[in-house]
Amino acid sequence: MLFWRNLQRRGPRSEQRAGQTCYKIVRSNVFKAWILSVSIFIFFGIMLCLAVADAIEVTDADDKTVVITSSERIVCLNGSTTEILFALGVGDKVVGCDASSSYPKGVKEKLPSVGYQYGLNAEGILSLNPTLVIGRNDVRPPQVVQQLRMAGVTVLLLKEPRSFETAKQRLLTIGKAVGRKKKAVELMAALDADIKKLETKLAARKDEPKQKALFLYLRGTQTTLVLGTDTAPGAMFDIVDAENAAGNIKGNKPMTAEAVIAAQPDVYVLFTTGLESIGGVDGLLKLPGLAHTPAGQNRRVVTLDGQYLSGFGPRCGRAALDLFRGIYEKDGHFIATGE
Repeated sequence: MLFWRNLQRRGPRSEQRAGQTCYKIVRSNVFKAWILSVSIFIFFGIMLCLAVADAIEVTDADDKTVVITSSERIVCLNGSTTEILFALGVGDKVVGCDASSSYPKGVKEKLPSVGYQYGLNAEGILSLNPTLVIGRNDVRPPQVVQQLRMAGVTVLLLKEPRSFETAKQRLLTIGKAVGRKKKAVELMAALDADIKKLETKLAARKDEPKQKALFLYLRGTQTTLVLGTDTAPGAMFDIVDAENAAGNIKGNKPMTAEAVIAAQPDVYVLFTTGLESIGGVDGLLKLPGLAHTPAGQNRRVVTLDGQYLSGFGPRCGRAALDLFRGIYEKDGHFIATGE
């Protein structure tokens, strides 16, 4: 009020000058606000462009493009994925894994568990605040994947390999997804070196008869299964040129004494934990029918770590070499840990 009274005392000319001053002040403030708004718009535009530029695109099991904007917090839904991530050098970004993650040694004891890959729970996974979840395309229940995606989490599901080529492709895809493509290529080169060693061994015995191998999946005496041709161990038998004594069995079937004796395998192949669950080789040969085959009579047993043999991860070339040695180059009980 005092300001305007002073203006009235000074007359019309003073009022005109004051009005001009007020106008300049208002115009200046409007200009500053406009500059601030434009600056904010430009800043967020730049941030958006940087985010888009940093986004990585990979293809999942359904041949769909998955856009990955962050791999800072990763949850693994199967053991081979966990192994791959640690081999790529991003193990420090893994914040959770499933119960099948057995390599690197002790990893599932150090990381929070999200349960088993075929019995997942969305709440447990989301509680770890992941930015990226990676697993195989047959994880269950499928609605968990939907819930994760609805919560804004990027999920990358990939087919489980059954050959060296598909193993390398998965390795490269995951490497690209987490920004470690160069390291993935290095791991692929190491795998190729193992494959060449195996090819040399296979070429040296190409005219010799194949050994008949039977894979037994055991969990004590209550769970005794024979694994067929379309399983990971079955694929490994093909790779090392061993005849699968399971014949035309697909998937798995309960083991019977009659079927084992009829198959007449030269060697039994098992996961290490499976053999341990029935008391070693002596316990194995007490199971009905198993002592009455060439494998049983010669106590020829090959045991390998489960993830090492069937995971088709970075060590799958070494696993194939060990399986070949156990079937074709060793007598008695051959053990390969993959360490």
